[in-house]
Amino acid sequence: MTPDLSKITIEKKPFEGEMHDVMGGSGRWEVKVHDHGLVALTDVMPRFAPAGKTADFAIVQAARVSYGAGTKQVNEDRGLVRYLARHRHTTPFEMVEFKFHHVMPIFIARQWIRHRTANVNEYSGRYSVVPDRFYKPSIENVRKQSTSNRQGGEEPIDNATAKEFLTYLDKVEEAYKEYQRLMDKGVAREIARIGLPVNVYTEWYWKIDLHNLFHFLSLRMDAHAQQEIRDYANAMYALVQPIVPVAAEAFLDYNFGSLHLSRLEVEALKSGKPLASENKRENAEWEDKKKKLGL
Repeated sequence: MTPDLSKITIEKKPFEGEMHDVMGGSGRWEVKVHDHGLVALTDVMPRFAPAGKTADFAIVQAARVSYGAGTKQVNEDRGLVRYLARHRHTTPFEMVEFKFHHVMPIFIARQWIRHRTANVNEYSGRYSVVPDRFYKPSIENVRKQSTSNRQGGEEPIDNATAKEFLTYLDKVEEAYKEYQRLMDKGVAREIARIGLPVNVYTEWYWKIDLHNLFHFLSLRMDAHAQQEIRDYANAMYALVQPIVPVAAEAFLDYNFGSLHLSRLEVEALKSGKPLASENKRENAEWEDKKKKLGL
């Protein structure tokens, strides 16, 4: 049944005061990553801000309608944004959204998609031919397995072994010709794609609010994240920082550059005694935190 909209009146009101485009009238902002990769900011919500303000204003606007009189003590926008970040009042940060276009190797996309707080639409290898684009690290970035981190690499491996690995990648890329040849013989794209390696590039549009973007960046800009995905995360931060400079600064001060202490760690600090834990990893993490604190 079609809804009756005849009695609904829509009032279209102009902006109050002068407004400006937070992206400066650009259609998109781009950062090249690696050989074929890309991070592009294609849209922002809010796209328009009052003259003299950035998109940070939407955080302040949401907080003041939510907390009302509770924000009267914080009478300055920057102070309010920093207060919200410091005390982990996250919902006002959800009022700002970003839409990105990302081009990255599949092995990075598979790490990325673990963050289930964004809206994603990915290039389909069923409908379209996967382009001939492959990620190949520099010889200096062929890392050897870390002895302390099971899922990561550390310093570069010796040159001879690195060259062997890069030769292996060359052979993998050569197989792309077979992918094309077999599709030319009639093999369906959805079947032909299953032989492609994870260093082939995919792409997607990715929309996320600022709160969840900061959570993503706190993990993927971190030194423990794989270098390749860190490069993408750093590019995203560089793109959003001019849009929400106050919130971005607060993110660095209170989240990314901060140190979180557990209850056991707080008690160890207060008592001056060792950490009350028998877990080796937890104790090692505590020792690392003490070094950072200069203890």
